[in-house]
Formats: sequence, structure tokens, C-alpha cells
Amino acid sequence: MNMHGTSATYLQKLSSAMAHMNHEDMDKAIALIATAWQSGKQIITLGNGGSSMTALHLITDWNKSVYLNTKIPFRGRTLVDNMGLIMAYANDMSFADVFAEQLKNILQPGDLVIAISGSGNSENVIRAVDYANKNGAITLGLCGFSGGKLKNLAQHAVWVNVNDMQITEDIHAVFGHIVMQKLCSYGEVTNTAKAA
Repeated sequence: MNMHGTSATYLQKLSSAMAHMNHEDMDKAIALIATAWQSGKQIITLGNGGSSMTALHLITDWNKSVYLNTKIPFRGRTLVDNMGLIMAYANDMSFADVFAEQLKNILQPGDLVIAISGSGNSENVIRAVDYANKNGAITLGLCGFSGGKLKNLAQHAVWVNVNDMQITEDIHAVFGHIVMQKLCSYGEVTNTAKAA
């Protein structure tokens, strides 16, 4: 098995995809998250497979680090962490409804729903975004490939225009870290103002 150049090839592909990202769309998405946070709204994430882990990762980072750095509560939650609840909805209704049904119980107007789908076509993600759009939420889709249904259904999108699931997931994770560092930087401004 010839593994020569494997890491370099992957990293070059990742670097190329990152270089071609729409930075304006990313900055708008960061501003949406910052506004929801500063307004005391819920920031709710969801996704399947690797994207479910990204959804969980975002909320883990943002809830802990943003609050510790700014002392402003971050009302983040994810719809992927309660396996019992997911299985109950999947068994009693359908797997396509596991996210929309959770939103029916917790969503408030003005909340931000961040839906993550590499393909952009996961039915349970699409149903959740459709429900959120119809019930006064702000929706942000993180997608790859052609963008799928999610790119057009979500009110805002961060689209990784590459036909590679792993590269797509990598950049979604990078986006989450950019958000975390930006929001944490508000603490530096607050601390500087207090010291002045």
C-alpha cells in the first residue's frame, strides 16, 4: 500500500476548500450568533452522524468558553445529546421527526437554530429548519457538496463548496472555533473597559 503523499494531498485539498470559502457569509453567520447570544436567545444545534458530533462540539465550546471569558450567559443547547428522547421520537413517530418534535417543545421566537448537514438533504434536518422558519426562529444552515435543500431553505448558510464529507466537516468545525474565539474576545473588551 503506497501511502506517500497521503497527508499532503488531504491538507492541500482542505487548504484549497478553506481558501475558497465565502468569508462574507461566514462573518454574517458569526454576527447572527453573536446577536442571538447578546439578546439572551437560545442557540440550538442539530445534525446527524459526524454533524451531530459537530453540533455537540459547538455547544460544548460556546457554552463553557464564552461564559468564562465574558460572564455573559450563553444559552446554547443541542438536540443530539439526549439519546433516550431521540429514540423515543424515532420509535413512536419517525426518525425524520426527531429534531422538529424537540423544537416544538422548546423553540421561542427569535431563537437561532443551527442545522448541520454535509449533504444538505437529511430529512430530519430539513423538517426541523422548516418548522423553525414557520415559528419565528432564525435559521442558519452549515452544509457542503451542492448545498442540498438546506442551503436554500435556511435563512442563512455557510456553504463548503466541495464534494468531500470529511473536508466539509473539518471546515464546519473550524467555523465553530472561529465563532468561539470571536465571542470570547468580547470578554477582552469588557475587561479592558472595567480596568480603565
